[in-house]
Amino acid sequence: MSDKNASHYVDAHVHIWTNDVYKYGLASAFTAEDMKPPAYLPDQILCHARPSRVDRVVLVQMNYYGFNNSYMLDAIKHFPQFFRGIAVVDGNSEAPDVEMRRLAKLGVRGFRLYPEEASSSNLEKKGFAKMFRCGEKDRLALCFLVNPDALAAVDRQCKKFPYAPIVIDHLARIGYGGLTRDSDVRALCALSKHAQVWVKVSAFYALGQAKSPHLDLVPLIKRVYEAFGPRRLMWGSDCPFQVAQETYEDSISLIRDRLDFISIEDKEWILGRTAEELFFN
Repeated sequence: MSDKNASHYVDAHVHIWTNDVYKYGLASAFTAEDMKPPAYLPDQILCHARPSRVDRVVLVQMNYYGFNNSYMLDAIKHFPQFFRGIAVVDGNSEAPDVEMRRLAKLGVRGFRLYPEEASSSNLEKKGFAKMFRCGEKDRLALCFLVNPDALAAVDRQCKKFPYAPIVIDHLARIGYGGLTRDSDVRALCALSKHAQVWVKVSAFYALGQAKSPHLDLVPLIKRVYEAFGPRRLMWGSDCPFQVAQETYEDSISLIRDRLDFISIEDKEWILGRTAEELFFN
């Protein structure tokens, strides 16, 4: 995309946290020393994003806080024009759907599920079934941070709850550790048969060779693009981790400038319109 000023974009995956651990208490498994960097604040992501024409951001609850989504909610409250949220609720609780609907009124549009929750045995529990039914009824996305070995379990959930919006984070972490297996790519692309599955094309700094300009990821992205199409793909930086060793531009420019097989219109979807439809409308 030659004209960088042509559009405004949406970053579909960013974490924020504060070093104010007294006002915003950490989960029991974490201490302030675990937070690296010590803080990543709303104005910091906006400073990173705006030069790249990104003016809206989907915030993803950081695991430092467990089920306490208050810091993210305060950011959405103070900057509603910029932010929407993906929260974390307790799928093992009696009524996670009640909490989902409460948070939805506060700018949350999705709910994250971690790898340990994505096993078949966990997803069969009543609480997680309530989450998926709530997702179907209220159009709230279930966002999976999973490795490729969990995609079969996700597939089963898609069959049971065909109208629940499902988002796969970070290309299912295919290529994490440097090895991209064809079987993993096929498993991810197979989910495209479910109309309500989206994929975040994100966290390039951690996949494959993990080195800018990330051209080694192009074959993977092409196969996922051909399977899902642009309207079910969304780009995300995964800041602040993206800018620990690279720049913000190192992430967005891979999609914007280096994928010649994707049309300008399709890039508009991947870089903004898909996330806008799912999280901001």
